[in-house]
Amino acid sequence: MLIRFKNLLARFRRDEDGLALTEYVVLLGLLTAAVVVAVNLFGANLAGIWSDWASWISTLSTPAS
Repeated sequence: MLIRFKNLLARFRRDEDGLALTEYVVLLGLLTAAVVVAVNLFGANLAGIWSDWASWISTLSTPAS
């Protein structure tokens, strides 16, 4: 039983698939955190810009009297 466990542990150390998966999970976490931070930092400013742009478009589309 101990030899079987030792072989399993040695095979786990050589296997690099787990390492690659961990790297992808860390990268996904960093990207998610970056998106959350960007939305929090620029969200209010973007809402104001979007509102100004919508007002500008609506003035262009209304016919002049």
